[in-house]
Amino acid sequence: MERRRFLKGAGVAIALPVMESLMPKARGEVNKKPIRRFVCLSNNYGVYQKAFFPDATQAGKNYDMPETLKPLEKHRKDFTTFSNLDHGFTGGHQGVPVLLSGVRPILAHNYDEGNISLDQKLAEYHGAATRFPSMTLGVREKNLLSFTRTGVQVPTINMQQAYRAMFFEDTNEKKISQAERFKRQNSILDVVMGQAKSLNKELGKQDQEKLEEYLGSVRSLEKKISQQEPWLNKPKPKTDVPEPKPGNGTAEQLKAMIEIIALAIQTDSTRAITCSSGFANGDFGLNGGYHGFSHHGERDEPVAALKKIEGYQISMMSYLIDLLKAQEDPINGGTLFDNTSILYGCGMAAGTHQTKNLPLVLAGGGFKHGEHKVYPMPDSKRIPAANLLLSILQQSGLEIDQFGSSSSTLTGLEWS
Repeated sequence: MERRRFLKGAGVAIALPVMESLMPKARGEVNKKPIRRFVCLSNNYGVYQKAFFPDATQAGKNYDMPETLKPLEKHRKDFTTFSNLDHGFTGGHQGVPVLLSGVRPILAHNYDEGNISLDQKLAEYHGAATRFPSMTLGVREKNLLSFTRTGVQVPTINMQQAYRAMFFEDTNEKKISQAERFKRQNSILDVVMGQAKSLNKELGKQDQEKLEEYLGSVRSLEKKISQQEPWLNKPKPKTDVPEPKPGNGTAEQLKAMIEIIALAIQTDSTRAITCSSGFANGDFGLNGGYHGFSHHGERDEPVAALKKIEGYQISMMSYLIDLLKAQEDPINGGTLFDNTSILYGCGMAAGTHQTKNLPLVLAGGGFKHGEHKVYPMPDSKRIPAANLLLSILQQSGLEIDQFGSSSSTLTGLEWS
């Protein structure tokens, strides 16, 4: 029956000829889709735009590489830079947490999925396929990128916490304690859900909506517990890479964090990672703070500082590409980079509190790259930056046609 199908009638079986359309696909090819990963590298202050964006008249492949992006020159064919994409509002630092959703937290109630960020949408999609649905990392600066569908900001962890979570085996006592905690939490959630459903009948419409938001949080916790439980007694992967030393947000620490990200992808510990990096006083021989430099007023000294800081961040994106290109992908074949989307960007365009024309660079992920894509200016027919987010999600396997404030997938960004 694996090679032939039969027509049966009146007690007679007639064998059909072997036809290609009726043949089962070879083992391993049935509904096989590439496993995609996602990494977002960001900061909280935007960029110095004059050194970041290519000339607006140089759309396409033959653009002059701007100063800040020069560390990516060797990967020119593997990334795309964008001009004139944004989320369509003003608000300075309020734009930072909007980067991966396109939705301001204060307006989240107007959207079916609230202001869930792209990485958390992917975490829901991949579910229990990995030990950690997502990783939200921070180097000195607070990570303001990741939000659940109920609007809860996902806590940030440092590189030591990430390393130990991935590679340090828990003691038997801790595993038993965690199992008991899961059981206790489930019992509490059962009681809460039962009481809430009973209470719902007594509430007005507005209060019922508030209660439904609360129940959504409870359901999310239930799902999280059910995803974590199967991993409790599974052995963790091994690595020859030593545990990183504690840092204080220096350039050296960001490099170590990039190596942790590469390890997380290599061991398939997670498929959705965000990392926010800052600047430590004294790095690159500079004295001052990133926030102060970002309000540069076109003065030579802070502008030069921003170029060094942001140029280094881009060099770390290039380093991550190097690391992933050097590793075979045991799931998909090819290299890890082939199926990993790496997005560099910020929800605030520049330290002058601009949120128009966001700094965005996308590498890898199975897209056709190598161009500077210039979209209509915001004052004309604006193309939402959320369209880029939707394209990444669809390329990752999600069958959705709307995400956040998107209007469609991003025109001109094709899949390879």
